Amino acid sequence: MDLQPYVPVILFILVGVAVGVLPQVLGFVFGPNRPDPAKNSPYECGFDAFEDARMKFDVRYYLVAILFILFDLEIAFLFPWAVSLRDIGASGFWAMMLFLAILVVGFVYEWKKGALDWE
Repeated sequence: MDLQPYVPVILFILVGVAVGVLPQVLGFVFGPNRPDPAKNSPYECGFDAFEDARMKFDVRYYLVAILFILFDLEIAFLFPWAVSLRDIGASGFWAMMLFLAILVVGFVYEWKKGALDWE
């Protein structure tokens, strides 16, 4: 079994792990470690913490966050489509128009249902 073709992949993984781990280890070993009460205190916008960190959030916060992520990721499909528009032709153009129409219908539906309202 010849593993020669896999050497670049293994090397790439090892260099990637080293670039990610080595600075953290060097900072931990050689960096100053002088904790004081101000550094160890909980931080909340410059003020002392006024409630428990495990307080309940309104579910609308999570709904808006999920909708943002959903529509943001869907819009990310436009970039490769725009780059390859000349190569994919009319069928690719109309496929993206259908995709965008479905996306707009979903956005209007969420808007009409009040999922984007805070009150």
